[in-house]
Amino acid sequence: MYTAKGTLNRDEQLRKYSPLVRRLAHHMIAKLPPSVEVDDLIQVGMIGLTEAIARFEPTQGVQFETFASQRIRGAMLDELREGDWMSRGSRKSQKDIEQAVHRLQQKLHRAPMESEIAKELGMNLADYQHMLAKVRGTQLVYLEDISGRDDDEEGFLDRHVGDEDANPSALLQDQRMRMALVEAIKNLPDREQQIMSMYYEHDMNLKEIAAVLGVTESRICQLHSQSIARLRAKLRDH
Repeated sequence: MYTAKGTLNRDEQLRKYSPLVRRLAHHMIAKLPPSVEVDDLIQVGMIGLTEAIARFEPTQGVQFETFASQRIRGAMLDELREGDWMSRGSRKSQKDIEQAVHRLQQKLHRAPMESEIAKELGMNLADYQHMLAKVRGTQLVYLEDISGRDDDEEGFLDRHVGDEDANPSALLQDQRMRMALVEAIKNLPDREQQIMSMYYEHDMNLKEIAAVLGVTESRICQLHSQSIARLRAKLRDH
């Protein structure tokens, strides 16, 4: 594992942890639009793994896999940031859904139904579901939330986290954010709770979740996007 100089054997570690890169890439791709290629994520993830091998210090008291996972995800997120992977139109649609959910939650004091969200947006259910499919790539933490480039004066995560320079995975690890998120998930409709649990707690992708629940992957994609919109709207209230 280590060379004579006490450093990690690069080639051996690349072989050993390349499956980790592929797993992280396939998990991340489920959140992204079809225009993003999983092979591109794997390629930049391998670069992140190489950097992790070069920079790892055993004396820091951190497991290499934990350290490498952070580096790999960071490399992938940097690539997505540079590629501006979500179109402006998709961002607007996602924000419209989120704002509609927020208004309905304030008015109804409960999680709004799919049909109610569609009506609030002034469209029929089929068109709303088509919109949900188009905004595949919705995630809990956007790069805009961190950089403050959104239309909001204050990013909705600012009340939960203190480090504006942190990356999205680091933000989700913040204790206050986790507590607010767990509480928000409890208020989701049962089916959406199931999906979020399988996706985030059990590390399942959308295809696997669809197989378990006996519905199409496109339907899981719709419900996942809607769940994220609900959670982001709910977290704004904290």
